[in-house]
Amino acid sequence: MTQAILNSISFIPDWLRLIIISMIPVIELRGAIPWGLFVYHFPVIQTYILCVIGSIIPAPFILLFVQGFINLLHRFRLTEGFANWLDKKAEKGSVKVARYKFWGLMIFVAIPLPGTGVWTGCLIASFMEMNFFRALISVILGSMIAGLLVIILCQLGVIVAT
Repeated sequence: MTQAILNSISFIPDWLRLIIISMIPVIELRGAIPWGLFVYHFPVIQTYILCVIGSIIPAPFILLFVQGFINLLHRFRLTEGFANWLDKKAEKGSVKVARYKFWGLMIFVAIPLPGTGVWTGCLIASFMEMNFFRALISVILGSMIAGLLVIILCQLGVIVAT
């Protein structure tokens, strides 16, 4: 099955695949950077730039549409549980970010751990009704910092392994 999926996207160049991987929730650049470095063997700078671009492409759309999407999910019994889960995730994250807003959101997104990336950061910003442009800039800066931290961790891993 996995091989069939890989074969179906084999026409897509590796650099574009890396951008797409960076756009996927949960994986984002935290998973895409090691993939770019160790699977595609791209140079560090190229990997960083492609992954940051990929991770921030969905940000404006999430900020603009996530609240309406969640409201729509609440209207249907089948999807209401998922909508409640998203609300709880946003509320929990907003507690951590609320005091410092812009800087808090940036730091939250910058922490390279699962559940703290661009998607969750945008969800939190939307929940807190942050100004669109301030939230977007905060998330972009956080993504850039997260990318640098993941690059450093990957490079430290290579040094330790050799």
